[in-house]
Amino acid sequence: MTSSPTSFDIPKTSRAAVVTAFEKPLEIREIPIPELEPGAVLVKIDAATVCGSDVHLWDGSLAAIRPLELPIIPGHEMAGRVVALGSDGITDILGAPIELGERILFTQGRCGTCYHCTVAGQPNLCANRQNYGVNCETFPYLVGGFAEYCYVYPTSRKIKIPDAVKSEWASAASCALRTVIKAFDELGPLQSWQTVVIQGAGPLGLFATAVASHLGATRCIVVGDPADRLELAREWGATDTVSVAENPTAEARVQAVKDLTGGVGAEVVMEFSGARTAFGEGLAMVRRGGRFLVGGQVGPHTVEFEPTAITRGHIKVIGSFSASEAEYWRALQFMNDTRDRFDFDRMLSTRYSLDQVTDALAGMQGLREIKPVILPNGAEFTDV
Repeated sequence: MTSSPTSFDIPKTSRAAVVTAFEKPLEIREIPIPELEPGAVLVKIDAATVCGSDVHLWDGSLAAIRPLELPIIPGHEMAGRVVALGSDGITDILGAPIELGERILFTQGRCGTCYHCTVAGQPNLCANRQNYGVNCETFPYLVGGFAEYCYVYPTSRKIKIPDAVKSEWASAASCALRTVIKAFDELGPLQSWQTVVIQGAGPLGLFATAVASHLGATRCIVVGDPADRLELAREWGATDTVSVAENPTAEARVQAVKDLTGGVGAEVVMEFSGARTAFGEGLAMVRRGGRFLVGGQVGPHTVEFEPTAITRGHIKVIGSFSASEAEYWRALQFMNDTRDRFDFDRMLSTRYSLDQVTDALAGMQGLREIKPVILPNGAEFTDV
């Protein structure tokens, strides 16, 4: 390990890709680099990865979850190197000092005083949390990952990235994998003899496949598409896959799962697709007495379903939203501990510059990309 630098040259502004109108090409703007409040940190972004929520921000549908006040720098999955500290004594989640030059992830800012932050111990549900990917014309301006630099809120927890974990991996872990880690906590114990069905073969579904396999699931069925994602799911532990293209109706997909489970369904079904029909068909895939975890539904759509199926089947329906700071750390440890088993580079698709962010978003929207990587500062690969 080399010694930490004593200072960095900080510019007055940072290039950033900005959403100025929904589903229109992003603009490249020079955004002021703000003065740092006590406890705040400035990072130079090594890598940012595109989340499905970034696509929903770009097309405007994320407004069903939280207000969207344009213009906005998207990007909430990012890993960066600390280049400035707003005060002395800033520490990481484990209490270790944060030093200049260190690579970190960082959480959303939380208020620390509401019911969910204090009594319930659920900061992921904090109604007052400070999100990344918000308006860039008000202080602190630079709060999105698709930029050369990013301002880290004083109330954001900072998590150091292990030396063996690439920044691109860490970026993907900071939302998709941590969300999956939290979902498995909410799900409860997973027994090796239980069949797990995972709806969706995007980043959430693929990470869920890896975690289920790592936890010892000997039967894991992944429902999704396209073919390259199902191939990766099999590499990461799926014993069976169900193609949406080959089973184009909800009834066909439910029947495919029933056929693979002797007609009874799976003990555990985890919904990570976000598809409108996924709730009803996922519920129909659950074996009587089983568990159905819903973690991918974020859009404004509504569906009809038969509540009696829950009662009659004695099914536990579990919602899981985002994650807390502990899951950032645990997601990084999972990557560090399993990097020889799971080739995390296989999930990461094309590398894009800031000028190409619109192409990255469109590629993910069109399912041509699994997890695009944005390299705001131009490096082809990030050294670790």
